[in-house]
Amino acid sequence: MLDRLWAGFFLVAFGAAVFQSLALGRPGVWADMVGAAFESARTAFEIALGLTGVMCLWLGVMKIGERGGAVDLLARAFGPLLARLFPSIPSGHPATGSIVMNMAANMLGLDNAATPLGLKAMKELQALNPDPETATDDQILFLVLNTSAVTVIPVAIFTYRATLGAADPTDVFLPLLIATTCSTLAGLVVTAAVQRLRLADPVVLAYLGGLVAIVGGLAAWFARLDREAVERHSSLIGNFLIFGVIIAFMVLGLRRHIPLYETFVDGAKEGFGVAVGIIPYLVAMLVAIGILRASGSLDLVLDAARWAVGGLGLDARWVDGLPTALVRPLSGAGARGMMIETMKTHGADSFAGRLVCVIQGSTETTLYVLAVYFGAVGVRRTRHAVGCGLAADLAGFLGAVLVTYLFFA
Repeated sequence: MLDRLWAGFFLVAFGAAVFQSLALGRPGVWADMVGAAFESARTAFEIALGLTGVMCLWLGVMKIGERGGAVDLLARAFGPLLARLFPSIPSGHPATGSIVMNMAANMLGLDNAATPLGLKAMKELQALNPDPETATDDQILFLVLNTSAVTVIPVAIFTYRATLGAADPTDVFLPLLIATTCSTLAGLVVTAAVQRLRLADPVVLAYLGGLVAIVGGLAAWFARLDREAVERHSSLIGNFLIFGVIIAFMVLGLRRHIPLYETFVDGAKEGFGVAVGIIPYLVAMLVAIGILRASGSLDLVLDAARWAVGGLGLDARWVDGLPTALVRPLSGAGARGMMIETMKTHGADSFAGRLVCVIQGSTETTLYVLAVYFGAVGVRRTRHAVGCGLAADLAGFLGAVLVTYLFFA
């Protein structure tokens, strides 16, 4: 899928350049595209180089939290909820533990830990599957929650914003938390409706009601403030919570008597490897997207969308987030490239720059995750998994647009 998307960017750019050079008399478009390719490659390397320090910092902190028992703590906190959302899993079955641990790792942004745990959960759910080639309700619900899971600490997005010069890289923390909550709730409600899953259970209502009350209360409070107050309070609360998480991880580490400094260094070493290893992929995507924009094709599509939205009398600033939103379900690397290119074009602290960050963090790469997880256990008939996953993606996008207007418009 990623190969086709990547090649598609080049083919669309080539077709647009041919049209502009022949029909519109713009032979210089070819030079623009070549220049954009070299400029994008240089930018990709500079971004990856700038990522190194911040990535080392966050992965070092995350390693302390992981070894300190943060994942176990979250697993115990949300165990009663997931036990009721997956009623057909026998009590004490290992699938429940793997699901809880996967969700906890996702919440903390521990992708390296979340993926193996998720694959393990799918294999354990497959052991309960009476028809190995057809997805069960539990497998579908697990994947929908997985692709729309609430991410409490979006480390990568903070890192990219810092690298691209954002004045306060974490100012999207609260908007992102609200948007990802919208996608998770929508995915759960839609899937529960299709599967006739009972959400009226007192324990489920307590968890979901508490989540809605917190997120809804924050949104209602910020809606009453003027723009300057919104930005000031959002920055204060977001940075306080993030630093509070760091302190909490250290306290957990001290309680377990783990060596904090050595553990941090171990995680930071992984951060260096991640930052260096991402360079070829970042170059590939940014070059393709840079050529796409230089060809004029991306601007033509966005201008047409702005014209249509403006014709309805609506504000059209959210249109700049459409490329990231459309690519997000297909490819994480492609959406990341779109996010970076938008921040580079409009500025990390622009409305568009903040919007694409919130969109990027509101959901996961739905179609890719479904393909990988179902492929790992040999499921061929996915039933309503794609529809429910894309419904969560749509809710995440709409939530991202609304909350970005609330906080930054």
